[in-house]
Amino acid sequence: MPVESPAPFDARSNIGAYQIGVLISFMLLGVTVTQAYVYYSRFPDDSWKQKSLVAFVCICEFAQAVCISHALYKFTVVDYRNTDLITGRLPKSLDAAVFFAGLIEESVQGFFAYRILRISNRLLIPVAIWIFASLRLILSCVVFGITLRLGSLHSYYEHWSWLSLFLWSAGAFNDIFTTVVLLYLLCNHRAVGQKRTVALVDKLIIWSIGQCATQILLLILFITKKATMIWLAVFVVSSRLYANSLLASLNSRETLRAMNGQEGSLQTVVLRSPVRFSSSLYHF
Repeated sequence: MPVESPAPFDARSNIGAYQIGVLISFMLLGVTVTQAYVYYSRFPDDSWKQKSLVAFVCICEFAQAVCISHALYKFTVVDYRNTDLITGRLPKSLDAAVFFAGLIEESVQGFFAYRILRISNRLLIPVAIWIFASLRLILSCVVFGITLRLGSLHSYYEHWSWLSLFLWSAGAFNDIFTTVVLLYLLCNHRAVGQKRTVALVDKLIIWSIGQCATQILLLILFITKKATMIWLAVFVVSSRLYANSLLASLNSRETLRAMNGQEGSLQTVVLRSPVRFSSSLYHF
């Protein structure tokens, strides 16, 4: 679909917006590193699969951070005289950032789907989430490959903007679907009085809503502010929210253990099975 030629350069909505997005992204990367340290310190007995997932996500986070910071350096130092960033050649590092973001989001969505499987004991819904997450990763790889060959963002907008719309629409739909499923599980377990599972689902809903809101905002900004880099600023932040939601979910076991201890101190009979049930929700 043809797009209008870029408007006169506005530093605030272009390089300024991207720079703010990178700064926020690095702040959240610090939170990710802290949470990863807490995770490996508190839960050394977790399965190697779960530890490998956390390590993989953290490696992708660092790789994406290198990519977006290199792109910022190119925009602000190497090409500082170029005021037409939209029609100028894209840094290859920015293309790679799309690929790493896809890996992070696929990994976290897959983990959330697994959580839903363990809570609901139903396979159909998690499989649907896995399928949409895989579609999202495939589309991210396609976008990565296409942008490597294109000369500018404007060229991408003109010929391939529909692909990004499809990519982020699939992501937003998957996040909304996940949130709705978690809300259903919350109501269901609250009705039968499973307090520990309710506490777990409550936390998952909070993190899922954050991811969902970010994807919807990214989609809206890409449609309405395509001639600027505002949407790109939101993009470089979005994957950080996924990584932090994964680690915060894993580290929240300390809170649930404290809840178990408080409830156990008020009981004369130790109920072992609910504790095992809650703990098992966190392991592969």
